[in-house]
Amino acid sequence: MVALTSLSPAPPRPSLTPAAPRRRPSPRGRTYSRSIRILRAATVEDAAPGADDYHSTVRSLNSRGRHVPRKSLGQNYMLNSKVNEELVAAAGVEEGDVVLEIGPGTGSLTAALLEAGATVFAVEKDKHMATLVKDRFGSTERLKVIEEDITKFHIRSHFIPFMKEKHHATEKPAKVVSNLPFNVSTEVVKLLLPMGDVFSVVVLMLQDEMAVRLADASIQTPEYRPINLFVNFYSGAATRVSNRLRQQKKEPEYKFRVDRENFFPRPKVDGAVISFKLKNSEGYPPVAPKTFFSMVNSAFNGKRKMLRKSLQHLCTSSEIEAALHNIGLPVTARPSDLTLDDFVRLHNHLVEV
Repeated sequence: MVALTSLSPAPPRPSLTPAAPRRRPSPRGRTYSRSIRILRAATVEDAAPGADDYHSTVRSLNSRGRHVPRKSLGQNYMLNSKVNEELVAAAGVEEGDVVLEIGPGTGSLTAALLEAGATVFAVEKDKHMATLVKDRFGSTERLKVIEEDITKFHIRSHFIPFMKEKHHATEKPAKVVSNLPFNVSTEVVKLLLPMGDVFSVVVLMLQDEMAVRLADASIQTPEYRPINLFVNFYSGAATRVSNRLRQQKKEPEYKFRVDRENFFPRPKVDGAVISFKLKNSEGYPPVAPKTFFSMVNSAFNGKRKMLRKSLQHLCTSSEIEAALHNIGLPVTARPSDLTLDDFVRLHNHLVEV
């Protein structure tokens, strides 16, 4: 096989002139008021000696006989050490923290976490990259690398004993800091957010469009989906306002956008960093999560339908109308009209029926 250096020329050296913040037009003519910070690709002069730039990434891949990243695994390696430092800072990582990292790749983010004083538990699906990270940091006792698929990995069985060993008698929760493969982002979010008893903060690099959708989706917009209710259920409170047209969320927090030129190979989309502060079970809404999300998913399966139609398999139309009326909603309400609080109250009324 031809070595990667001959297959892929070094990426262009973009100007460091700050780009104008990009506003995303929303449905109904609104614009998001969120201020977007953009981290552009660093030039060779900006890279510190030994930094994880393009050439060091190429050398790392070739050293393992890999040559090319695997598209099937969503492998896009970070070339900008400053982005890794910003990720670590966004999670507030400090000396003594225990951090779960998913998909360490060549170990560029791992290096930043270790530099901040964290102990890292890294889960890597690719056996070649898992070996590379082990070899790179073989001299430290603050890193454990597990060769597993995170979507099939039982985190509680493996990570909690590791966390207790490193934290000893303290009850300090762990953190998650990861540059995720874009193709497993939704699965990983759903896996991690219900683990508020283990993790206090989850900071992830996602596809920019997904990060915006998680952070900014409002009721009565096409972007409003069950995943938004899931996120609010486990990581943030929703506050209703008098006109009921908008939902203000304290969490998650969109941190900054990362230009696609910071990755190798360069993806077709930009990345973005988003932060979730997880709730403990005491902070969850007063419902059984399994039956609640079953109802929510059923409601959104007929997103354009009125709830009295889409939930007919649970109750009669008249019972659904009565429940909607009792919680102060129109009997013609559709799922995109309801906040998390509305869905919780509707669920509890229907359970009583």
